[in-house]
Amino acid sequence: MDTESAYLRLKRIAIHEYADIVDSATILRGPLQIAKSLRVFFVDSSFLEVWISGKKYSYHWQKSDGKVYRHDNAPHSKHKHIKTFPKHFHDGSESNVKESKITDNPNEALRGFLEFIKKKVNKD
Repeated sequence: MDTESAYLRLKRIAIHEYADIVDSATILRGPLQIAKSLRVFFVDSSFLEVWISGKKYSYHWQKSDGKVYRHDNAPHSKHKHIKTFPKHFHDGSESNVKESKITDNPNEALRGFLEFIKKKVNKD
């Protein structure tokens, strides 16, 4: 499946399945209007940016208080000690890095991360 279709599918999941926390979603485009990422805006003014390219990915949630939560599989050598390397999870900050058990299936990964976000948004 091409990137455009993947982002459209993920956008539908976010908007239709998580309407209680999602305010809007848009596909961000680069040169020649090629889809480069999906940005999802939440009711608490935070946002999630999803970037997928082949087997590489990043699910980056940025809160208005500066906290960052991100699942990604960039093979940073400083994270080699993590059991799930190259997968890792930035839990609240760039420096607080833990194991990531997020699935490689983009649809299910998005749903899982949106469930995590939903709990935090509803808690705040």
